[in-house]
Amino acid sequence: MKKYKRLSYFFLGLAILLSNFCAATVAYNYCNLQWMIVYQGFSAPASIAFFLIIPYTVGIIICLILAWFFFQKYQKSISR
Repeated sequence: MKKYKRLSYFFLGLAILLSNFCAATVAYNYCNLQWMIVYQGFSAPASIAFFLIIPYTVGIIICLILAWFFFQKYQKSISR
């Protein structure tokens, strides 16, 4: 059925969007933390911003698993 194909493409696109948002968010927070260290005297290192990768990675993996699952259902529906 076409709905499985559309769902697989939707979750694949969502995974790609999440990866782009991840890169933008981490880059912004890294630069912001560097600025705060220099001008406001923060003691935490700027590399703390890389911990934001963890929730995005979980979301990307879930989206990829769902895309694979729906693609498999699509393949089974057209082979009947």
